[in-house]
Amino acid sequence: MEILKVILLAIIIISTYFLSNYLLAKIKIKNGYKNLIKITLLLSVLYIALLLILKINIIYSLLIYINSSIYALQFPFIRRAILVGSLVAFSSAFLGTFLVLKKYSMIGDGLAHVSFASVAISLVLGFAPLALSIPLVAIASILIIKLTEKAEIHGDAAIGLISSFSVALGILIPSLSKGLNIDINDYLIGSILSVTDLDVKLSLGISIFVLFIIIFFYHTFFSITFDEEFAKVSGINTRFINYVLSVLTAVTITIGISIIGTLLISSLIIFPTVSSLQISKGFKQTIIISAIISLSSVFLGIFSSYVFDIPPGPAIVMMNSIVFIILYINKKLKK
Repeated sequence: MEILKVILLAIIIISTYFLSNYLLAKIKIKNGYKNLIKITLLLSVLYIALLLILKINIIYSLLIYINSSIYALQFPFIRRAILVGSLVAFSSAFLGTFLVLKKYSMIGDGLAHVSFASVAISLVLGFAPLALSIPLVAIASILIIKLTEKAEIHGDAAIGLISSFSVALGILIPSLSKGLNIDINDYLIGSILSVTDLDVKLSLGISIFVLFIIIFFYHTFFSITFDEEFAKVSGINTRFINYVLSVLTAVTITIGISIIGTLLISSLIIFPTVSSLQISKGFKQTIIISAIISLSSVFLGIFSSYVFDIPPGPAIVMMNSIVFIILYINKKLKK
């Protein structure tokens, strides 16, 4: 109940802030007085909310949350989850900017479904999920582009074909493997307990590789993101670059499934970038803000997962959703 009260208070304060902005924009009052009225409204609503809604000490609850989060750092599984989550968040922020602006962000959702099938296959065969999932999902990312080019299937249709087949395969394999104790629920919505030392090592190596490739091909990625035809005429091998971008997306999604889960991992590519676009004024600024939002959401999501005993995947997505809603409303009110 305490988390619901905290969320309710936050919603009231944020709503008051935006409502006061909207009302004061319609009224002709000097800026100095506007700020004074806004502060008075916020303090008044905060005071009333504390009296009427929260019969417990909200500050005490927040202090408990902070203290519990700090206490959680002593556990190795929390440190592993934060390290892997941070690496995935950082890589996703860079890749997400290119994919969203290129209008190819749904490939993340398709590859997430492929990772679901690959995890099921790994568990049946007794392999570490990441060790087998990375090559399988990378191959699927190339296959999606091949279907688009050779079979003349539109990108969204190719993604739909691969993702539907993968989900069916992922459900079918555990059903047929009778006598084996297979539980893939943790990989659907994520679990801070499922992150192993191998996951950390693979995530660290892959994230460094992803960031190196993005920095090395930065100008090329930038060119095909905004005008692929012009980039092609300029002599850039756009097909190869698209393959590289898809494979990087595939491996980034794969290393994030243990924390966020196959059902929600694609949101880490889409949400931070879309949120960043609401306030950014340039391409590089979009990447930086996206990285900050992504890292903050992962940190808060993992700590909330421990403190409130909820799955980390939905917690991280909810943090991203709240940031997007706030920035979107703020942008609309400024128009």
